[in-house]
Amino acid sequence: MLERFRVRWAKILTPIARFLLRHGVSPDLVTVIGTAGVVVGALLCFPLGWLWQGVLVVTLFVFSDMIDGQMAKMSGRASLWGAFLDSSLDRFGDAAVFGGLLLWFAGPRDSVLWAGVTLAALVVGQLTSYVKARAESLGFTCRGGLAARADRLLLILVGAMLAGLGVPYVLEIAVSALALGGVITVGQRIAQVYRQSKAEDVQPA
Repeated sequence: MLERFRVRWAKILTPIARFLLRHGVSPDLVTVIGTAGVVVGALLCFPLGWLWQGVLVVTLFVFSDMIDGQMAKMSGRASLWGAFLDSSLDRFGDAAVFGGLLLWFAGPRDSVLWAGVTLAALVVGQLTSYVKARAESLGFTCRGGLAARADRLLLILVGAMLAGLGVPYVLEIAVSALALGGVITVGQRIAQVYRQSKAEDVQPA
């Protein structure tokens, strides 16, 4: 759903990308630093209950996910390696965000139930990305669905921010919606690939 806004954000972030390139910063370095910032911010802040503070740190570094791609295009350095690195490190960032919140539910929040729901949201979120990557490696088109990565990240961060500001049950609602939405999205993507395989009579090895 939010993927349509990437073009607008790319235009807004273009001056930052231009500044970094002018000072010799590579897109890959931005990717690595951005992921490291997300991981450290999420795993330091969330388990301690610093929810809104963690969201601010994570959000700051999440923007690097768009800046690095913009830098690669502007500098002519877009490559399969860059795309692979970006996609692979995204999984680390997502796992850190959900993992940090899982530790908060299991620790300070003292709720095994909601820790389990958060784990389910993490697993189906990772599976959503895997299904897409596996389908595209076999030559299928696989995109969209109810809960794409940008949607998942926005919802979990908004939920954590509001929970950190004292709004009750909003984070529980967010992780529940993501767990359910992730299952639906995986089903949608599998169905999408199934229809293509039947239409083209593809028999992958």
